Amino acid sequence: MTAEILTVSQMARADAATIAQGTPGFTLMQSAGAAVVQAIVQRWAPRATVVLCGPGNNGGDGWVVARDLRRLGWPVKVVSLVDPAALAGDAAKAAQAWLSDSPPASWCPLEPQALDGAALVVDALFGAGLSRPLDEPVRRLLERASARSLPIVAVDVPSGVWGDRGEADGAVPCALTVTFFRRKPAHVLMPARALCGQVVVADIGIDPAVLPDLAVQSWDNQPSVWRPTWPHADAAGHKYHRGHALVWGGGLMTGAARLSARAAARVGAGLTTVCVPQSAWAVYASALTSVMVHPVAGEGAAQWQGGLASLLDDPRLSAALIGPGALGGTQPGGLRGLVLTLLASGRPVVLDADALTVFEEDPTLLFAAIAGHSRPVVLTPHEGEFARLFRQLPIGPDAGKVERARAASRASGAVVLLKGADTVVASPDGRATLNRHAPATLATAGSGDVLAGLVLGLLSQGMPAWQAASAAAWLHGEAAASFGPGLLADDLPECIPQALRRLGVG
Repeated sequence: MTAEILTVSQMARADAATIAQGTPGFTLMQSAGAAVVQAIVQRWAPRATVVLCGPGNNGGDGWVVARDLRRLGWPVKVVSLVDPAALAGDAAKAAQAWLSDSPPASWCPLEPQALDGAALVVDALFGAGLSRPLDEPVRRLLERASARSLPIVAVDVPSGVWGDRGEADGAVPCALTVTFFRRKPAHVLMPARALCGQVVVADIGIDPAVLPDLAVQSWDNQPSVWRPTWPHADAAGHKYHRGHALVWGGGLMTGAARLSARAAARVGAGLTTVCVPQSAWAVYASALTSVMVHPVAGEGAAQWQGGLASLLDDPRLSAALIGPGALGGTQPGGLRGLVLTLLASGRPVVLDADALTVFEEDPTLLFAAIAGHSRPVVLTPHEGEFARLFRQLPIGPDAGKVERARAASRASGAVVLLKGADTVVASPDGRATLNRHAPATLATAGSGDVLAGLVLGLLSQGMPAWQAASAAAWLHGEAAASFGPGLLADDLPECIPQALRRLGVG
């Protein structure tokens, strides 16, 4: 499965490069229409079909779909947003091919009665390049189709979806979306992804050799993106070769750090240690067996910092995580000190939850510490934490999720894993993975603690930060999918071995 995700501009350049190499644009349009028809006939028997055609090349694809379906014996009606005489270029050729077909074919303008008798609708009004609300007549027609529960097949994206940002204004849910060559951000980002229905990526004759010139920076979060950097076990190695992961455990909310530690261990860390205040040691020690529990003496964060710094003198510690449940029994200033102690250690660090929240009043303090850190840092905010920590980003209010994650990564110097149903993992160099491998069952308390632990476990084994965070997001979803309904965060670490087997690693 192809992993590259192209912006609208990159897709246009791919089209242009193919045309420059000798493939006529009308040939690409015919191939696109044929791909849509193939997807339709694989799913539905012949039925009364209305094809909605817009004023551009997306509409041109629609005219091809109408002609090809009609030639297969389907009853087809074309509804055009503009008079075909006003069309230009390849779209005009496609419309003329329909109008000159035998027996004679016709069209009708967009009107309230356009859907009468329809059993299937093909939406070829607007493609991924649209970035404005739909006009009211178009919006009302699509709403009427949706209200009648007519299956809708979108060409490229549902009309009203904005291709680069994954947002929508006027779009309605489709049963199927057929796009070409590679996915666009809208096929992966919410809410647009939910409106696309099943997405088919069709080959229409664009040579993949054009990809290097497009400078692709976004990928669908598939194993092929990060699998080459996966840390494989060495049969001659020992536990320290697999890395030693460290988790800071809060004094009151003890479940979160325990979930993180179990996830780090399950994903392959050779040793996992939870460092906790002495007063909480018994709670952790009684609940963890394969995970070591290291107590630090004292009654406050200033003393705990000393104990943590002493533990960090061990050169065999590979990576650290702080944040899950960390404010329990700790004042914000004390937690900031613990975070800075970890960052000063020179190890890869994952900052989650409370470890992000305590810097919301002065994010520059955190960013300066990351800038002075010699090893990678991964931040794992959800949308609320992101908004508070990165409220001063130099981007416009309409920036999409990928743009926001990239800007945050540049500003902080860290890999940013912006959580959600469409998690985005961005690197300071601009690379981003867009994750759609996340079942709804992950919306449960403690799920994010497991995700942070997965990132930690992979970092501790030497996996590069961007790939480790991307792999963790995918595994998180894979583990949840293997369990199914009724999932609790406690179940996730126990599902990781099965997910690893399916991935084919160990």
